[in-house]
Amino acid sequence: MYKGIALSVLASVVFGVLYVFTPFLQPLDSEQTFAWRMLATLPFLTAFMWWSGDLKHISNIFKRVLQQPSFLIWLLISSLLCTTQLWLFLWGPINGRGLEVSLGYFLLPLVMVLVGCVLYKEKLSSFQMVAVALAMLGVGHEIWRIGSIAWETVYVALAYPLYFFMRRKFATDHLGGFWWDLFLILPVAFYLGFIYSDSMSLMLSHSHLILAVLGLGFLSALGLGSYILASRYLPFVIFGLLSYLEPVLLAFASMALGERVESGEWLTYIPIWLAVLLLVVEGILHLKQQQLKKNELVNKAAQLEKIRKNNE
Repeated sequence: MYKGIALSVLASVVFGVLYVFTPFLQPLDSEQTFAWRMLATLPFLTAFMWWSGDLKHISNIFKRVLQQPSFLIWLLISSLLCTTQLWLFLWGPINGRGLEVSLGYFLLPLVMVLVGCVLYKEKLSSFQMVAVALAMLGVGHEIWRIGSIAWETVYVALAYPLYFFMRRKFATDHLGGFWWDLFLILPVAFYLGFIYSDSMSLMLSHSHLILAVLGLGFLSALGLGSYILASRYLPFVIFGLLSYLEPVLLAFASMALGERVESGEWLTYIPIWLAVLLLVVEGILHLKQQQLKKNELVNKAAQLEKIRKNNE
């Protein structure tokens, strides 16, 4: 579980860095940025999988398609569920729908906790129940403050849990499955990058965009890859609750860029920050308990060894 927690935290930190990184991609629009994100991420992801020895997952999925051609239908659905979320993440802020998209990310962890409890029969600890209650308070206040739930909010909150649930069901919850998600969307990326718009000439006229796209690919591969792996190693409940770290970091990144939390938004952010803090406290206490148990076992082993030597 510790590996999954570390990967989830790494993903949230990288997503926060990506948020600050976005201005370097101007003057690319949302469709062009999405296209180049897909085109640049896949090579870095492939290199990482080669380094980690995970390339076998790509060929294993290909063999499953050859043996069962209908399996390709799931791969196409998985690719659409994944990449439309990545597109929406970029499209929302650029088109004045960032608030609706961000509310979806506030609702997402609660839906994932619900999926974990209902479908996987996962139990909440006392700390986690309080964290869920605090998160519900913050999200409930945000819905009340906005006064409605947009389609972008609903799509983010429901499509991601469905995506992760189906990945587990079809046994594609590894980097190989994510690689196919990106690979199958490449025709769309090529269309948006080279036919729908002439982004290549734009990149040549703004030389910084080449380095920015490379940085986007590296950070995306690192962040999304870590997020995908975390979903494999963690129970749905823990994975869902840890997802709140991302909007917390994005809020801090926004404030670092000069934005301010309005007075009416504090009742949204403070309960969610407290929920994340509770998870951190629980994690620290759990680590201390594990260390104490380890020390007790070491001491008992030393005592037994001492008794054995005395008997000899």
